[in-house]
Amino acid sequence: MKQSILTLALLLGGAALAQTAPTTPVPATPTPATPAPAPAAADAQTVVAQVGSEKFTLADYDRAFRIAVARVLNSQGVPYTPEMLAEFAEARPDYLTQFARDRAVYQLARRNTQVTPAQIDAQVAAARKGFASDAEFAEALQGTGFANEAELRADLERQAVVQAYLDSIKARLTFGDAVVNSFYNLNRASFNRPAQACVKHILVKSQAEGQAVLQAVKGGADFAQLAREKSQDPGSAAQGGDLGCISPGDTVDAFDRAAFSGPVNQPQLVQTEYGWHVLDVTKRTPAGLAPLAEVAPLIREQLARDAAQKYLDTQIARLNIQTNKAAVTLPAAK
Repeated sequence: MKQSILTLALLLGGAALAQTAPTTPVPATPTPATPAPAPAAADAQTVVAQVGSEKFTLADYDRAFRIAVARVLNSQGVPYTPEMLAEFAEARPDYLTQFARDRAVYQLARRNTQVTPAQIDAQVAAARKGFASDAEFAEALQGTGFANEAELRADLERQAVVQAYLDSIKARLTFGDAVVNSFYNLNRASFNRPAQACVKHILVKSQAEGQAVLQAVKGGADFAQLAREKSQDPGSAAQGGDLGCISPGDTVDAFDRAAFSGPVNQPQLVQTEYGWHVLDVTKRTPAGLAPLAEVAPLIREQLARDAAQKYLDTQIARLNIQTNKAAVTLPAAK
């Protein structure tokens, strides 16, 4: 549901490894050598990137690109479908840089970090909970860009390994009150925040379905459970319908008006081009300067993330990263 102007920025901003991205843009990782251009019709086994001694094929890249596109769409409240890939075709060459960087971080992370199959089993079981059948779960997986459970497991394993690695780096980085206060005073403009609305929703296809869900919620039904069972938005359904906090203009007009002008903690029914939303605004925050006490934890996190990013950049620079953008560039439509 976020407007389409944001989609490329979200995709190229590191959707596949969002937890490593600092608030300010990260320069693209240098690629000291580039393989020869691929033939016009590259096949799935064409090597498109090499990180150290590890090679990645077009099939590997296409899988990652599909999942990254699905995450962007899901963050906007839109389920992924294969035909939507065409809308992101121009981002494919630049996303290859992000793909190679993510694989470099994963390569560094797994040298000293491992997760057990039991940990991944638990995450899959949590994702599987709430679906009545394997067929429903498989459909939900496809709506989030995963072709099957094996792809989900591989993605969860990579994320867990990388997150544990990043946490271990950040745990060694601490910043005292004086540093935090100085950062706040030097960057006060950065803490002038827009108004925000924290929202959750259940997306259904028809007005009749929306009215039925709205009445159920007003009657005391559990919103999160209904979202998991009925919402057509795979990006938020698994989170009980929670979309987090949005700012004015982040969403399409009808949703935006309801989020910022409608009642708080009173579910309402809203129609957009995506369907009918049972929308509940749980909190609104006015625009203005955020107080230091509120943002100090975020500042410490930002400082630690930036320092960790610099450390990662140093480590990645030691790897020989090669990319072949020609192999991932699709022919221009005639």
